[in-house]
Amino acid sequence: MTEPLTKDDLIAYLVSGCKPKENWRIGTEHEKFGFEVDTLRPIKYNQIRDLLNGLAERFDWEKIMEENYVIGLKQGKQSISLEPGGQFELSGAPLETLHQTCAEVNSHLYQVKAVGEEMGIGFLGLGFQPKWALRDIPIMPKGRYEIMRNYMPKVGTLGLDMMFRTCTVQVNLDFSSEQDMIRKFRAGLALQPIATAIFANSPFKEGKPNGFLSLRSHIWTDTDNNRAGMLPFVFDDSFGFEQYVDYALDVPMYFVYRNKKYIDCTGMSFRDFMQGKLPQVPGELPTLNDWENHLTTIFPEVRLKRYLEMRGADGGPWRRLCALPAFWVGLLYDEESLQSILDMTFDWTKEERDMLRRKVPVTGFKTPFRDGYVRDLAEEVLKLAKKGLERRGYKEVGFLREVEEVVRTGMTPAERLLNLYETKWERNVDHVFKHLLY
Repeated sequence: MTEPLTKDDLIAYLVSGCKPKENWRIGTEHEKFGFEVDTLRPIKYNQIRDLLNGLAERFDWEKIMEENYVIGLKQGKQSISLEPGGQFELSGAPLETLHQTCAEVNSHLYQVKAVGEEMGIGFLGLGFQPKWALRDIPIMPKGRYEIMRNYMPKVGTLGLDMMFRTCTVQVNLDFSSEQDMIRKFRAGLALQPIATAIFANSPFKEGKPNGFLSLRSHIWTDTDNNRAGMLPFVFDDSFGFEQYVDYALDVPMYFVYRNKKYIDCTGMSFRDFMQGKLPQVPGELPTLNDWENHLTTIFPEVRLKRYLEMRGADGGPWRRLCALPAFWVGLLYDEESLQSILDMTFDWTKEERDMLRRKVPVTGFKTPFRDGYVRDLAEEVLKLAKKGLERRGYKEVGFLREVEEVVRTGMTPAERLLNLYETKWERNVDHVFKHLLY
């Protein structure tokens, strides 16, 4: 028998993510909506299965199975997985430069297109499903999603929308020490609403404007506040790996995975589990694998695992998929830019951070902040991101062009779509499927 896990083991797991700067990498994850080109309907599991099989055969991916279902693919350090409503996700490998990151995204989109086009399937880069209602979205055969689907309505009003109708793009970044983690965590949380504004791209719902620029971001405010949000304790002087572990120990669990089955443990805490007190698996104690699984069921705007995940951006077209990592790498992987961000945000209050989190999904760049607007913050922050990339010395600044245009004009991607909807598209949202087709 191995020794039971202690809290120190849980902390050590996070600490093991610390890496010297030369080993820092960039990981990108992005989700997209698959649809039938003829009907615009979401693709069902059997179409997704054929798509996954096609990718496996043609491009040499290895299948990931659950019971008798193929539910994902892997190849080296990349994987493809399915979100609850069939949103198709690429989790990229940890790469050294943004050139590699963007090449990876391109290669993935090329493969998916090659197989999808023959099946009459297209993919859409948007943060929220623009046309179809919840009842129109198919359900993927994954055990953990079954548990989440039953639990969501008990803890918030928008959890099912989050699961079935949203797509995001996120960036995973490394840290060198506890102090470096804290600095990046704080900068990331403070600026997450700025990223939400720059990448806002979910203005439609069920065929009409939905009143938000980023409905996807808004949805997270009432999905499950036990496991989402702006984590105010990260700004406490006492914050460090241990405090994140304390937080995670009290986040209610979703499941335990045993004998290839997901066992519903909703409502119990990992603390109970550490004491062998889960009624569903009486007397059983957690492994590090259980802890790793549990950490993936926490959804704050910035999430800590053995790296930090920036989670505030809507899904979007491929150029923007390359721009998001560029934005965060320029800010967080350059010491000068990171320090400038911390200086800029250090006197922001919890109330101000919460206000930005709440209002930016509605008003984007036009959200007032102190004596200016979020657009002013975005201009400032983008300058720092550019300088940070320039100092990195890999000629990566070009990846920010896509968002420079957004910030320069002060128009979020969502507002451009709303403009098109009112004019060229004559209020028919179907055009977005062609406009944002990968």
